[in-house]
Amino acid sequence: MGSFSVWHWLIVLVIVLVLFGRGKIPELMGDFAKGIKSFKKGMSDDDAQEANGAATTAKTVDHKPDEVKETSRS
Repeated sequence: MGSFSVWHWLIVLVIVLVLFGRGKIPELMGDFAKGIKSFKKGMSDDDAQEANGAATTAKTVDHKPDEVKETSRS
């Protein structure tokens, strides 16, 4: 009790294949791999921009508390 035998894993595999179908699993794994590749590419692009000094600076909005718009109440 606590450890799964080979038969348990075979039953789980059959259930997964029945639910998702034979062709759906490779598509999911391919999409997952493409996502990881694009994430790595994006991370390396960010590193390259920082190395070249082309990193963008954050823009801020100056807030002046003295300038308050008055609203008309009905």
